[in-house]
Order: sequence, then C-alpha cells, then structure tokens
Amino acid sequence: GSAAVAERRPTVAVQPTNLKSQIRSKVFKEMRTARYLLGKALVLVEHNNAKVSPATLSAFTAASKLGDVTALVAGKGSAAVAEAVSKVSGVSGVVHVDSAEYEHLMPETYSTLVQKLQDAQKFSHVVAAHTAFGKSVIPRIAATLDSQPIPDVIKIVDEDTFVRPTYAGNAIATVKSEGSQIKMLTTRATTFDKAAETGGSGAITSFEPCGESGLSTWLADEVDTSGKPDLGSARVVVSGGRGLKSGDNFKMLYDLADKIPNCAVGATRAVVDAGFVPNELQVGQTGKVVAPDLYVAVGLSGAIQHLAGMKDSKVIACINTDGEAPIFSVSDYGVEADLFDAIPKMQSML
Repeated sequence: GSAAVAERRPTVAVQPTNLKSQIRSKVFKEMRTARYLLGKALVLVEHNNAKVSPATLSAFTAASKLGDVTALVAGKGSAAVAEAVSKVSGVSGVVHVDSAEYEHLMPETYSTLVQKLQDAQKFSHVVAAHTAFGKSVIPRIAATLDSQPIPDVIKIVDEDTFVRPTYAGNAIATVKSEGSQIKMLTTRATTFDKAAETGGSGAITSFEPCGESGLSTWLADEVDTSGKPDLGSARVVVSGGRGLKSGDNFKMLYDLADKIPNCAVGATRAVVDAGFVPNELQVGQTGKVVAPDLYVAVGLSGAIQHLAGMKDSKVIACINTDGEAPIFSVSDYGVEADLFDAIPKMQSML
C-alpha cells in the first residue's frame, strides 16, 4: 500500500520588536503615572481669613500632579475660607483648624501644626506657594522632619524630580529628592495655572490646634489701602530704577499707572534700599516674581537679580538713555530716550 506523507513546513518565529517596545513603554508609563498619583499632597493655604491667595490656587495645580490633594486651612474665623477651598477643582479634602493663634499665620506656630498633622496623616508631599509665607514655613517644617526643602519649583517631572531655577534664573536645575519619606516644596505661582475655584467637592474635617509657640509675637499688619492692584496679579506692571533719581519722581509712574487699567508700580532693589519706595514694590530675585501681560521697565539697567523676577512677562518694554543696557537684550520693545521726556509723552497719549 501507499502511505500519505504530510509535508512539514518550517515554523518562523516573528518578533514584533516595535510592537513589544511600544507595549512595554506604555505599560511602564502607566505604572509610573499610577505610582505617583498614589501620592498624598498637603497644600498649605495662604489667606487673610476671608480670601485665598491667588498664589495658593497655583500651588493646588502643582500639587495635583503629585496625587491626592488635601488642603490645610488654619486661621481665626476662617470657616468661609475652608468652604471656598473645598470647592476648588482637584481638592479632595480640607483640614480646617480654627483658633486664635493662627489668625496671622505666624511661621513658628504654624509649622508646629503642620508637623502634628503630618504625624497623624503621613503625607508624601507638603506644598506651599513661593511667597514670604511659604518661604518662612516650609524650611522650618523640613528641618523638624529631616527633609531637604526644594524651593521655587517651576515644573514637576514626577514625585521625586523637580525643576527649579538657580543662579538668579540663569540656569535651570533638575533635582531629584531621594531617601526622604516626605518632600517639601514651594512652587512659583507664575508657572502654574490657577486652579478653578469651582467644581470641587472636598470634605471638610476639623483638627485640634497646637497652641502658641511662644517664639514670636504678632505686632501689626501694614495694609495697602490705596486700592491699587496687587503687584503679583496686575495685568500691567510699570517698574522704576535709579534713573528716576528720587522717590518724588516715582509720582510720574503712579500717574501713568492710574491711566492704565489693572496696572501696578514696581521697583528695583536699588531704589528700595535707597528709600525711594517701600519694599513691597521690589521686583527681583529677593523681591516679588511677576509675569504680567506687559512689563514696562523705566530707568533701570536690567541687573540679573532684577531680571529673575520679571523675565517671564509676556511682553517687555523699556525706556533707558543707555542703548547698551542689559534690559534691552530681554525687551520686546525698547525706547532709547530720557524717561523725563518719554513718560510725560506717554501720559499725554493715554
């Protein structure tokens, strides 16, 4: 008889390397995202017992990149603030502490409260805006919790890696915090969008106060009652330097600002140190960091310390008699002229 012989074909193994690589990359990315979204961030809310600071709204956006967001509202008669924060988009919970010792958010007393809250709830990150409040509180808490503070963060890469400026903004450093159970950071308000003040439904819980620290005493607040826009949130900022020669000449800038909607007046450190204007007008590395739609630099040279506080402005214009001044290199528009001639002409055109 005859036997049927079946032909055996060779098997070829095909390795879809590109597909496997894509799948592996996607899985890794999802695992890493899930890992840091399991974080638990505490945002320290800066307020005046009536309204939340705009910089804190930006800190909420930054903290949302780290995981679940809890807000700490400590103050006196601050129930309305806690209620408002609970409605901020992305906030899952609010810890409210209402007691007289937190009325003025004194760093010595406030940092003790945060330490006690951390012991109770074990947050992975503590976040505050890079303001005078945040710069006072975060280092104190970091010292007591044996953690390295990471200031002035402008980007969050993952739960351990952050981007921040250094050398007065002339270099950008990517830093990684390892071996620390808790990360302490302040965030630059101008680089994170403000969180929406509606859409959230965070639960409000109470927490026991810690009492006065006894290390400092509040004396008084000096509040600007002029009604002028806040330097940090103004749409337009007009800043003056030593070219104005005296504090009296700053009246020209105030008069110009009055003719421009939502315009604030700023200054360099040199004129603040000279006593021309109060220090709350100082823009720069050791002053306020601003990023308005329009920044007008009048009679200032553009030292790197000043540029660190305003170079993120959307449009920069300058007036200076020295065409070689550094301010021209960062300006979109420049006028090489005497400010005492140029400013009155600008006023007459408005």
